[in-house]
Amino acid sequence: MNRVPLQQQQQQCCGLWELRERLGNGGFGNVTRWQNKETEEQIAIKQCRQELSERNKERWCLEIEIIKRLDHVNVVAAREVPEGMQKLMAINDLPLLAMEYCQGGDLRKYLNLLENCCGMREGSVLILLCDISSALSYLHKKRIIHRDLKPENIVLQQGEKRLIHKIIDLGYAKQLDHSSLCVSFVGTLQYLAPELIERQKYTVTVDYWSFGTLVFECITGFRPFLPSWQPVPWHHKVRLKGNNDIVVYEDLTGEVHYCKHLPQPNNLNSLLSGKLERWLQLMLKWSPQERGKDPEAAPNDCFSQLRLILQLKLVHVLNMMSAKILSYSVSEDETVADLQLRIEADTNIPVAKQELLLEAGLALEPQAPATQCAINYSEIDGRRTDSPLVFLFVRPPCSYEPQFAPRVLPENIRFVQSDPKHVLAYSPLRRTCGQAWHTIRSLKEDWQRLQQGQKAAIMSLLRHNSSLSKQKNDMVSMYQRLMAKLDFFTTSLHIDMDKYQEQTSTGIVSEKFLGTWRSMEQTAVSCSQAKVKELDEEMMQLQPEIVDVQRQPWRSGEALDTLEGKAMELFRKLREKPRGSDVTRAFHSLHNRVHSRGTKAARPPSLFLFPSFLLLLPRPEVFRGQPGGGAPGGPSSAVLREEAEGFLHTPEVRWDEINQLWEECSRVTQTHL
Repeated sequence: MNRVPLQQQQQQCCGLWELRERLGNGGFGNVTRWQNKETEEQIAIKQCRQELSERNKERWCLEIEIIKRLDHVNVVAAREVPEGMQKLMAINDLPLLAMEYCQGGDLRKYLNLLENCCGMREGSVLILLCDISSALSYLHKKRIIHRDLKPENIVLQQGEKRLIHKIIDLGYAKQLDHSSLCVSFVGTLQYLAPELIERQKYTVTVDYWSFGTLVFECITGFRPFLPSWQPVPWHHKVRLKGNNDIVVYEDLTGEVHYCKHLPQPNNLNSLLSGKLERWLQLMLKWSPQERGKDPEAAPNDCFSQLRLILQLKLVHVLNMMSAKILSYSVSEDETVADLQLRIEADTNIPVAKQELLLEAGLALEPQAPATQCAINYSEIDGRRTDSPLVFLFVRPPCSYEPQFAPRVLPENIRFVQSDPKHVLAYSPLRRTCGQAWHTIRSLKEDWQRLQQGQKAAIMSLLRHNSSLSKQKNDMVSMYQRLMAKLDFFTTSLHIDMDKYQEQTSTGIVSEKFLGTWRSMEQTAVSCSQAKVKELDEEMMQLQPEIVDVQRQPWRSGEALDTLEGKAMELFRKLREKPRGSDVTRAFHSLHNRVHSRGTKAARPPSLFLFPSFLLLLPRPEVFRGQPGGGAPGGPSSAVLREEAEGFLHTPEVRWDEINQLWEECSRVTQTHL
């Protein structure tokens, strides 16, 4: 809809209601936005045009009748027409239609955003599938066919947690009679099912075709079947498609191709892409009798099949060695350990060497449920570019040499690179330029995800370091207490040795006991001092490295930011000035840089060289568990505790030995007597 700014309208009021904006034209009339001065409630008022035919006037009344008895969150709701407004605005005897106002605009406006030139984000696609399938299923259960489902007839409303999609404009909706068949030609041609174009009898399956076409466009950024062709040649060519073909397209040489797969680029992960391909094959079958049914599945209807897809609990794992995202569907009873086995099968990284971190740097526990890191798009905004990820690191020892494969460039870009002098028509040039920008943006997002992984590793390192520092302080404190006990022990030992020397004249001597006592003194002098000092020095050496990691600049991002900005600006100018030769020349010069930059982005030294913190990650754990070293809780603290307890018992040992000497002396004396 084309909105008319408020200042260009004549100020108009109806009681407490004030005209705020002219939203545009619907199927049968004009739509305006009104706001209540007291409650600030907003409604949309649809007014039927005076020049409508009698048949369309009947449809207008039918639309009002239908919408007033519908009650579904994804179908726009009717509102009461404010008192006096019918008389104020009426230009004929047809009633006004008041509806809830959805401030997000329509889906066409959203699809036309630059960022959606190659399709919407994965989360946005899933949310749309959930909302519109629910609305269509509801309408069909009410025995209503929409017949004009298209982006212009879907509006967006911001909910508490995410966008909500609502179907509007039921002007072409048809309530099924008992025969369940209809014959008429209505709706918008680009989204019409073949049987409607051919004026054949039809059922609810016409909405399946429109829904499939709409979903394909949301995924890829363009309609599936020769979108720029005229109706007659379009019909002749598309009817030749195979039963499972979901796209018929014309390449840059003018040759027409048929394909069963979703074209690249798009924003879906490989797992979801495969499942939606199969679902679209059901929705875009030429035969209305076969459309929407899967004979190999149970239940076999399209809505049940889609529900199974939407119920998938997806976990996205970013392999920090390859920069590839691995997507898994996990069940409620699956653990992280089970997930790790699947990762090992896909990456050849043994489970024992896998380190799985969340964005906050928390490590996943093997026995924890894998669903804890699954994405719930009902809880987050599907438009987000930073979907939750699990980061996969490889535990040392390993040579951390990331092996990044360059992205495969889209077909149009490869064609332009191979034949840069080939002149493209505006429509394919626009799509190719959009693909170039999307490719650069994808490279930038790859880099940003690796940054996220690096930050997660740093968070994990800092968490380990904080724990280690506390344990080191505990160890030092324990060592200081041990030194105090050693002072007491040494003093006691010296007193005992002095007393021993004093009584040697009476004949009580034992070189064995004396040697043991002197050995105790040597042990006390060297008591764990070297080990504690060694650990303390290693900790001191580790701290500057950790500080350096935090200060380390994120390298090479500026190059991609600059390139993406230039590509986006060229694409924007091309859309605004479609015949501008300067934009076309600038775009062609960009292609060489796209491939060059994409190749460089795949080289670890230029963009994604991992800093030294990846090698630092295990060292706190090593300190905690290394033989003969570590903080309290590890072997070193155990040694300190054992030595402290040992020193406390040594005076008792010496007194036992002295008692033995006295007993021996007494026995000898009695013998001589």
